[in-house]
Amino acid sequence: MTTQPAKPEPAGGIGRRLAGHRLLWPTLVLLVLLLGNLAFDHDFFSVRVRDDHLYGSLVDILQFGAPLTLVALGMTLVIATRGIDLSVGSTVAIAGAVACGHISTAAEPGSVATVLTAVALALGVALALGLANGFLVSGLGVQPIVATLILMVAGRGVAQLITGGQITTVTSAPYKMIGGGYWLTFPFAVLLAGALVALTGFVARRSALGLLIESVGGNPAASRLVGIRAGGLLALVYVFSALCAAVAGLMISSNVSSADGNNAGLWIELDAILAVVVGGTALTGGRFSLGGTVLGALIIQTLSTTVYTLGVPPETTLVFKAFVVIAVCLVQSPVFRAKVLRRRRTPRSHTTAGAAPQQQEVRA
Repeated sequence: MTTQPAKPEPAGGIGRRLAGHRLLWPTLVLLVLLLGNLAFDHDFFSVRVRDDHLYGSLVDILQFGAPLTLVALGMTLVIATRGIDLSVGSTVAIAGAVACGHISTAAEPGSVATVLTAVALALGVALALGLANGFLVSGLGVQPIVATLILMVAGRGVAQLITGGQITTVTSAPYKMIGGGYWLTFPFAVLLAGALVALTGFVARRSALGLLIESVGGNPAASRLVGIRAGGLLALVYVFSALCAAVAGLMISSNVSSADGNNAGLWIELDAILAVVVGGTALTGGRFSLGGTVLGALIIQTLSTTVYTLGVPPETTLVFKAFVVIAVCLVQSPVFRAKVLRRRRTPRSHTTAGAAPQQQEVRA
């Protein structure tokens, strides 16, 4: 028995497959933004080692983009189930307030045990908040945008009650490590975010969990008929989203060594939704892309860096950011690209059918 050698794939087939890959356009957009910064700042790509730490603009993008990456990671799974979580910003503020509040009143604020207890308390509160959102959505059938909007408004008030309406400042080296520390010259926040992204990707793609989430979001009626219990999955994704937001809140409060119940995580839910959409995950639910979400979060964070590099006035920062996001979404739209590049062609059958009567008229 002889086996025939596999035929090489045509170059055109490989090109079409790459052009249709969901990560192509987010990657190209990120590269364009980075190269645009390099054009105005020739040291933008330079990474230096100072005091055994890595420094540079690229390192700053990764470090400051780590909290947004985690919030967008949880938001991806929620959106994959046709839901939305507007309460992640409030959860960020609450987690930071709980952790800093415990450390500031502890007898030994600089001890590792105190910091671990503060982290456990913050994650426990986030778990309760995620269960509340999941119960409202899956148990009571409340629309996700309404259910999470309740916590978005009330949670911000809860965070201010915890901090007493003041900024709670802490001095703790172990707590500073979470968001502003370094390990093996790399920012610890980047390593932590990368580990959580890798773990989520492994569980979602190496088990049936990711397929079940896509089934519930893609066709809820069909998933119910085949016996998938959507209620438990919905509660799970909202709990996961809250936990990701809590870790992001710990990073943000740790980086500035303080908790601000009013401004911590303000509007981060909108940036997270933008990162998910820019990464290629549709708001209609179904298939999701964790890699695209990471690229989307880096794009949003790079935009913030680009604003300062280009010298955009502060009063027009949000307008500039909105225009860039719109441009990114248009570039990723196949319909828009087809119209711009004029790739739509009339089928040959229609052309032939229309040409036959004209030929008969000429002969007559």
